Parts: sequence; C-alpha cells; structure tokens
Amino acid sequence: MKKLAIFIYLLTLFCYSQEKKVTQDSIDYYLELANYSAEEQFQIDNAIKYARKAVSFAKKTKNESKKIDSYYFLGTLYLENNKPEEALVYFIRCTNYFQTKNISNSKLAKTYFSLGKSYLLKNNQKLANLYFTKSFEIYNNLPLSDAFLLVELQKGLVLKANKKFDEAITVFNTIVSQNNEFENTKVEAFFQLGEIYTLQNEDEKAYPAFQNAYELAEKNPNFLIKNKILKKLILLSEKNGDFKSANQYLRKINDLKEKSNSATDENYLLNKKEYDSQLDLVEKLENEKQDQLKSMKFSKLISILSIALIAILSLLSFSLYKNNKIRNNTFKLLEDKNKELTKEKEKAEQASKARAEFLSTVSHELRTPLNAINGITYLLLQEKPRASQLNYLKSLEFSGSYLLNFINDILEINRLESDVVQVEKIDFNLNELVTNIKQSFNEFIIKNNVNFHTDIQLNGLTNYIGDPTKLSQILINLINNAIKFTKNGDVWLTIKQIEERDENIKLAFTIKDNGIGIPKEKIATIFDSFTQGSVEINRTYGGTGLGLSIVKKIVELLGSEITLESDVNQGSVFCFDLILEKSAISSSEALLSNDVKSLENLNGKCVLLVEDNKINQMITQKMLENKGMICTIIDNGEEAISELAKNNYDLVLMDVHLPGINGTEATEQIRTFNAHTPIIALTAISLNENRETLLEFGMSDVVTKPFKPEHLYEVIASFF
Repeated sequence: MKKLAIFIYLLTLFCYSQEKKVTQDSIDYYLELANYSAEEQFQIDNAIKYARKAVSFAKKTKNESKKIDSYYFLGTLYLENNKPEEALVYFIRCTNYFQTKNISNSKLAKTYFSLGKSYLLKNNQKLANLYFTKSFEIYNNLPLSDAFLLVELQKGLVLKANKKFDEAITVFNTIVSQNNEFENTKVEAFFQLGEIYTLQNEDEKAYPAFQNAYELAEKNPNFLIKNKILKKLILLSEKNGDFKSANQYLRKINDLKEKSNSATDENYLLNKKEYDSQLDLVEKLENEKQDQLKSMKFSKLISILSIALIAILSLLSFSLYKNNKIRNNTFKLLEDKNKELTKEKEKAEQASKARAEFLSTVSHELRTPLNAINGITYLLLQEKPRASQLNYLKSLEFSGSYLLNFINDILEINRLESDVVQVEKIDFNLNELVTNIKQSFNEFIIKNNVNFHTDIQLNGLTNYIGDPTKLSQILINLINNAIKFTKNGDVWLTIKQIEERDENIKLAFTIKDNGIGIPKEKIATIFDSFTQGSVEINRTYGGTGLGLSIVKKIVELLGSEITLESDVNQGSVFCFDLILEKSAISSSEALLSNDVKSLENLNGKCVLLVEDNKINQMITQKMLENKGMICTIIDNGEEAISELAKNNYDLVLMDVHLPGINGTEATEQIRTFNAHTPIIALTAISLNENRETLLEFGMSDVVTKPFKPEHLYEVIASFF
C-alpha cells in the first residue's frame, strides 16, 4: 500500500511537470508570434492579439513571471504605437508585481524607464521625472554593460522635457559618440538632438541629426521608428525648399508601407501552414493535458484530502482551545476600548457644542447694543453734524460695520458646522443677482481703483431655481477678497453654462484677480477658519479669516467643491460649479415682476413696533418718523395681540425675543384672526434661528439686527 501511494505521488508530479511544460511552450510560442507580427510584419493589432493570448495562458497556469513578461511586451507595443494611456496600464501592473515581490533588477528599471517615457508623451513631466529617477537609481546599482547609455538617455529626456536644451544636447552627444552596438539607444539620441535643434530653429544642425538617426535605423526592422524619422526629414526638406529630397524621403515611406503590405501577404501565405500546424499542436497538447488531469483528478484529491484531514484533526482541539481563550481576551479588550472611545466621543461632542453655543451666545448678545451704536450713529449723521464731529461719527460708523461683519461671520461659521442649515429651492434671476452684488461693491471698487469685469454666458437663460442667498454669500465673499487684495488692478467674474441635462443646468463660476496672490505653502490651509495668508496681511488688510471657510462650507453644502490657483504677485483664481434647475418663469415675466420699490409710499403709513429694549425703541421710532411713518410702540407680545385685535395697522415690526410671549408665539396667535397685515421679524438672530423657521410662524419677512436703515426701508416699502 505504501509503495502504491509513492507511485501515485510520483505519477502526479510527472503529469504536473508535463502540464507545466506544455503551458510554458504555449506562452513562449504566442510571445514569439507577437514579436514576429510587430517586428517583421508591422501588424501591431496582430501582435497585441497574440500577446493577450500569452497573458491568458500565463493567468490560467498562474505563471506570474511569464504574465509580467507579457504585460511588459503589451505596454511596449502600445508605447511604440503612441498610445500612452493603454501602455501605462500594463507598465503599472509590472511595477506592482516587482514591488510586491521586493524585486529590484534590470526588468524593474526598464519598466520605470518605460513609465517615464509614457508620462512624457502625456506631457506630465512631474511623474516622468519621478520614474526616470527610480530607473536611474536601480541602474546605478546594476553591473550592466548598457546601463550607462540607458541612464544617460533618460537624463537627456528629462533635461529636454524641462527645456534645458544645452545640457540635453551635451548628454545626447555623449551617447552618439560611444563606440558600441546599442544602435537603438543611439538612434533615439540622434532623433532627440534633431528635435531640440528644430525647436531652436537650427535646421542646419537638425537635418544631419535626423539623417544619422535614419542611417542607424536602417538596420532596425521596426517600421514605426523609421517612419517617424522620415516624417521629420520630409518636414525639414520642405521647410528648406529642398523638395527633391522631400520626394525621396516620401518614396522611402511608401516603400516601407509596400514592403509591410507585401510582407504581410506573402509571409502570411508562406507560413500559414506552419502557424496552423503549430496552433493545432498547441490545441492537441492542451486537450491531452485536460485528459491527463481528468484521469488523475481522483488520486490527487485523495492525497490532498488525506493530508488535510490529518492536519485538521491534529490541530483542531488545540486551535479551538486557543481561539476561545483569545476571543475572550479580545472581547474584554474591545469592550474596554469601546467604553473609552465612547467617553472621548461624548467629551468631544460636548466641547464642540459648548464652543458653538458660547460663540453663538456672544455674537447674539453683542447684536442688541451694536444695533444701538449703529442706529444712533446713523441718526447723528442724518442731523448734519459739525465738520469736527463728522470724522468721529464716520470712524464710529466704520468700526460698527466692521464689528457687525465679524459677528456675522462667527455666527455663520457656527451655523454651517451645525445641522440647522437648509438649502432653499426658489426662483431667482441670476443676471439681477450679479448686478445687485456688483452695485453693492461700487464704492469699494472706486476706492481701490479696480476694473471690475463680468462675462456671463447663459445661452439665453436667466431664471433658475436654487438658493440665491447662499450663492450671494459665496460670490460676495470671493469678490470682496478679490477687490480687497487687488488695488489698482483687475477683477473678473465669469459665469458660463457648461452642461444642460433634462431640467438641470450646470454653471461654472470663476472669480479671478491679478492682486497680491497667495503663497504656495498657504494654499492647503487657506480655507481653514481664522486663517489668512500671513500676519502682515491681517495687519495691512484686516478681516476675520472666516470668509473663505464660509465659502468652502456653503459650496460643499450645495453639492460641489471649490478650487484655487494662485501665485504671489500674480493673483488668484477661484472656481466652482453649481447645478441649478431651470425655472418656469420667463425672463420677461421676471422683469415685469421686479417693480422698483418707492420709499415715497411710506409717508403716513401706520406701523406698530413691538420692542422691549428702550434704546432700540427710540432708534427705530426715529428712523420710521424720518420717512413720515406714524409709529406706535408696545413692549410685549400679549399687548401686541390685543392691540392688533382692536386696531388696524399698515405693518408690524415684531422683535422675536420678548418677555412673556415671544415674537413667534405672538405672530402665530395674530395670524388666527389677521392674515393680511405684514409682520416683519426684527431679531438678533441666533444659531438656532433662521429665516425659514421664522417664516413658518407666519412672519412676512425678516430683518436682522443690527440693520442698515436703507435695508429696513426697502423691506417695508416692498409691502406697499
């Protein structure tokens, strides 16, 4: 029995070795066919087909070495045929294999070199330099006779790609001066010299370089190499008016093509029987292999199962014991770690929540006194102050505006980091939105002596459905930065339609300037909160460092991303895309609906002001009376409900935060018996409040404290 088992085992090994030999022969055979098709018959498609068959056989038998050879051959075919994208796929597969096996030899060096050439064809000099460098490092450590020339060639290619032509010429001349048999390397060196001289308009040097390349290439059967050299010689001959030489080179190209076609026809016919017989042999060997495998399948299965059964039975008890012990220890460890992680997560969430609430509370509480400061400043400026007082009041107005912007940015960044922000979908006119934004920057544009350019290409569409408020925030922040950092320069706003699909339109937005720019090392962090280009920039230009962070978060909220390109003293370019829906409102309808708000209609209007802060009462009343409105003041929600139940008013200004019944609750109750009187919310808006929420309570519009008087007048006028 023991002898029988040994006999079966030896028979199995023999059959396996025969199978391996057959498959090995099949792989080499198809690789030879591929090489013959490429070098002798000039049929790249056939060469690729045979190389793929070699890959298929190598995969089937798990012959990794031959599979990698086939991959490299395929990559070389695509590279010579000017198809770098396809070549990269196979060269990268080769490098992955060598790296996984920790192999560093001439094959890996050649693969890196081929990757470098592929990326040069794609004009990606950075990656080409990377792989040429890797190839150079391996060649330096290998005792190869041709390593020097290959290393020099790749140095020359890198220098040429970086437009260091003089250094590249020196390297290529070193290669062509060598006395050796590596003609392909010298052909490439002569060819590259010709291309450099052509770029430098030195035709008298380029022409002999291409001629030398062709003389050496005559010994090479590769049609593609000869073809590309002849094309260069034709172009130079025609350029120099030597049409006789151009015709001679053209005839040589035709001769090559005729030779290729005749070789294809004749060689194919002459060798067809030989190919067919060899293919039949391969198929026959494959069939025999399958028969052998079937006949021995049972014996191999018995052997494998026997060995496996013995191993499993011997280790099963011990493995079960060890696994059970390890599992218990692991479970206990994971349980402890989970508890620690849960505690840390809760601490982080509490800290984040506390930070957001603190900043929100601070910004909210600052709004009420800031409203008084800005309001009183406005009223004093309206009363024609003395010249000595005017400068003080202007400084106070600027400081109040700056502080308001800072508070708004803090509140906005906290809102965006929370889950309370919603994206609106309403109709808006994009041309009108851009015009309004541009008008709002008129004074700033004049102050900084900036030329503001707009280029809007919407293919006839002007009305869209989206969130105009958030789009305005993005554009205002980016345009404000562009103007601020571009004194005596130019700012461009470009909006283009780049895609239309069903009911959606994709628009590309670009904000460009030629200002001070951003250092390369700062670009990666410029979108972080409280980040600016430098301390000097903050001191010179001011700002909170929150604008770009807000922009990035809003763009991401709208389902897109923003990109930045910038160089110091060259300016910056910000780009993002947005997908908007088409609006059913036509441009003419939109124009008819946009009536000009007239402030003259405010005279004699009766306004009920519901406000508990005495200073805000005084300021708001004065602002209303300046426009001829009649103001009645109530300081709580309960009395406001009673007053509106008894008397009629043209409009109500309702503070949201009131003692007792707050403004939202009061509005809800008023709407039960009065649905027509406009109620405008006045609020020092907090993190948990937003325009949409307040409108849901029955408010007609929202004005945020501190407010600009002009904005308050415009909102009130819009209801008359």
